[in-house]
Amino acid sequence: MKLKIKKNDNVIVISGNDKGKIGRILELDKEKMRVLVEQVNIRAKSERPNQTNNQKGGIVHKEMPIHYSKVALVEGNEPVRVGIKLDDKGNKIRYSHKSGKAI
Repeated sequence: MKLKIKKNDNVIVISGNDKGKIGRILELDKEKMRVLVEQVNIRAKSERPNQTNNQKGGIVHKEMPIHYSKVALVEGNEPVRVGIKLDDKGNKIRYSHKSGKAI
């Protein structure tokens, strides 16, 4: 399925524990339909020490992915729906349903 959000888009979380938080998309997994949003869904994870990466072990707080249906693109500070239409040259562009502007 083609997702209407892309890497580096600003999104708002519309449901779940982090509802209302705004962040930037860091990673996008199209197969699992999950997104990794900056400073959202932070969990404590235990990591083992690794000498090759010079990494200490212990409890690390990291962002975990959430389902893409729980996020919406942000315009101003409000969530907007995204549509796709053709421009004058025949190229597909994403636009906001609320304002009609290209994203």
